[in-house]
Amino acid sequence: MDASRPTRSAWPLPPLILGAVIALIGLVLTIGGAWLAILGGSAYYLLAGLGMIVSGALLFRRRIIGGWLYCAIFVLTIIWAFAEVGPNNWALVPRVIAPLVLLIAVLLVMPTLSARRGRWKLGLGASGGVLALTAVTALAFAQMADTPPAFDLPALGAEMGDPSLAATGDDWPAYGGSDSARRFSPLGQITAANVKDLKRAWLVHTGDMPSSPKIAKTYGGENTPLKVGNMLYVCTPKNIVLALNPASGKQIWRFDPKVSDDAIPYTAACRGVSYYAVPNAPAGQPCAARLIFGTLDARLFAIDARTGARCTAFGANGEVDTKIGMGNTPPGYVSINSPPTIVRGVAVTGHQVLDGQDRWAPSGVIRGYDAVTGKLRWAWDMMHPEWNGYPPTGQIWERGTPNMWTIASGDEQLGLVYLPMGNAAADYYSSLRRPLEKEFATSLVALDVTTGKPRWKFQAVRNDVWDYDFGAQASLVDYRGTPALVLPSKQGDIYVLDRRTGKPLTPIGELKAPGGGVEPDQRAKTQRVSLWHTLRKPALTERDMWGMSPIDQMVCRIQFRKASYKGFFTPPESERRSIEYPGYNGGTDWGGVAIDPRRGVIVANYNDMPNYVRLVPRAEANKKGWAPRDQARGNIGGAEGAGDPQAHTPYAIDVNAGWRLPFTGMLCKQPPYGGIRAIDMKSGRTIWDRPLGTARTNGPFGIPSMLPFNIGTPNNGGSVVTAGGVIFVAAATDNLIRAIDLKTGKTLWSDVLPAGGQATPMTYSVNGKQYLVIVPGGHHFMETPIGDEVIAYALP
Repeated sequence: MDASRPTRSAWPLPPLILGAVIALIGLVLTIGGAWLAILGGSAYYLLAGLGMIVSGALLFRRRIIGGWLYCAIFVLTIIWAFAEVGPNNWALVPRVIAPLVLLIAVLLVMPTLSARRGRWKLGLGASGGVLALTAVTALAFAQMADTPPAFDLPALGAEMGDPSLAATGDDWPAYGGSDSARRFSPLGQITAANVKDLKRAWLVHTGDMPSSPKIAKTYGGENTPLKVGNMLYVCTPKNIVLALNPASGKQIWRFDPKVSDDAIPYTAACRGVSYYAVPNAPAGQPCAARLIFGTLDARLFAIDARTGARCTAFGANGEVDTKIGMGNTPPGYVSINSPPTIVRGVAVTGHQVLDGQDRWAPSGVIRGYDAVTGKLRWAWDMMHPEWNGYPPTGQIWERGTPNMWTIASGDEQLGLVYLPMGNAAADYYSSLRRPLEKEFATSLVALDVTTGKPRWKFQAVRNDVWDYDFGAQASLVDYRGTPALVLPSKQGDIYVLDRRTGKPLTPIGELKAPGGGVEPDQRAKTQRVSLWHTLRKPALTERDMWGMSPIDQMVCRIQFRKASYKGFFTPPESERRSIEYPGYNGGTDWGGVAIDPRRGVIVANYNDMPNYVRLVPRAEANKKGWAPRDQARGNIGGAEGAGDPQAHTPYAIDVNAGWRLPFTGMLCKQPPYGGIRAIDMKSGRTIWDRPLGTARTNGPFGIPSMLPFNIGTPNNGGSVVTAGGVIFVAAATDNLIRAIDLKTGKTLWSDVLPAGGQATPMTYSVNGKQYLVIVPGGHHFMETPIGDEVIAYALP
């Protein structure tokens, strides 16, 4: 009798089932692996697949050698995995975990395949092996803990001067803390030593929730409140403004501008309002202190900061229609979701223009309004620099020009506002752009608030077809004795510029850019890069592809090999997908950076994801029904670029943001997908760098894993840093707000939020007590829960 083959006995089904599963997986790997090998990719999947087919067939026949063959395949898999990615835990997940699960099953089944009298010993050995493998795996994953290596912090130095009229302290008077946008508070009651004791002080609801599931696909809570005196000012996605008692959260007044759902663009959001105290106004006079803010339907309001009543002398009954002079503006095309920047009594505002719809979308004109009367002081239309106000009779501001959808910073002393400019309409096609559009797009423009004319500009990307517009405020600092600004970009580069002239104060270089794409004659030969500091990681390779198993990792590898990828600034194509890395969400987006001006430390949270992009020929786009919003009212919500028509160009655009697999929803690039970094501003050296965001709400098929591992998730919204040595940040998709030690980068405290925390928190003091406040409204694009809460924390 053959001792290696059992007689028909007690457990016939497990080896049959397991053998069939292993053989089927092997067949998939063999087919996909052959395709990948033909494309020039790794041969592992083909070889492993062939081995698993044989192993599965032997197990199906209840031959114990099939189990030993799989054990050999697993050992060779471990050797290959470590040879390819080394001891990188997240990179090892798809290479090791699923094969390990199968190995455990094989070890448990193997005793049933032996007819030997001592097969119970094999069973005990298999059980011991299972326990040992499980323990080793758990130990390896435990090392994914939040323990980033850190260099010493710079020593405390003289505090930088702030050219803003109002600074942080007991108050938080502007979106970025002050118009210098440092997101720093000198408050130090909450420290790294006691932050663990932080508790919720109060929670209130604003009542602004989506009116329908369709509208819920557009909501994005991005608000950072202001605190001035005894008022806390909050605005909601549809621009409802509330004044709350900062110590209790009790509502004092509420103003509703009655914005229609039709006005909502891709995202319904109000990032903030602006506070303005009228110089020399008598105490108690109505609107002596006022809030100025824009709405989703592009109106600019001024309301009394004390009562919430309209400032009737501002424009027409407290509001100005900023669409005047733009020509045809269908609902949702033009909106204001960022607070104006007020310098020398001029409220400077840009606006969001609905992306991806039409090459000749409404103008990106920048306007300056008198903060008292609402009268237009000037307008900057880059195509008509000779115009100073509204267009001449019968004309409109030039359509399709680059806009400023995000927040400007301001220098009261120099009389300048610093505009982070976007791109010309139709982000991914450039042949129809005019010279002045190419000159000012994807630039920081310093505008004189007296004249409305550019003083200087700094362009980060030449003829941008990657949607790399500036999303973040520039932060005003002193750098080696020079009035300067820190400018982070979506492509991850950080620049330091003289804010008087725009001259770079840190090294800048030129990167040879790849040509090709659908417009090879349009692509610049080189692109500007920072040689001082960048959040960009190295260019992608096939081994950076990921998944939860070897199968979906193999699919991502095949997609990588099929796509056009020539490194940074790979231009989009139409015959096949191209890879854009970093993707359009950063690097750094509208959350900006925080800066400790006492130590000269920059705190930057960032994204680290690619986009999978294709320009879709017009005829194909028409068949898909991709039409501009005014022609197809149903196309609101969703990710920008995911089926945008780009009317009046030869191509629509299809962007797979984050590059996801269609079935599991998993991202193709290996983690982390986002992080947070502390940078020594004097030297540009990284002090520490760590993933930001756990895997607790993420998982295959959209099922939350609830795992606490720091996978590093996509994140939007910024951080605030305090004199107490603590960084407060939410931003990630795990719905947590956390306190991070400025010195080490370690998480000191966290709390689960009722909705997504895609908003920058702020901090203030009332009667000597420090509060931390966040508005966790959630975000449809980040796929986090929507909410209407405002939450304050304080020490007991």
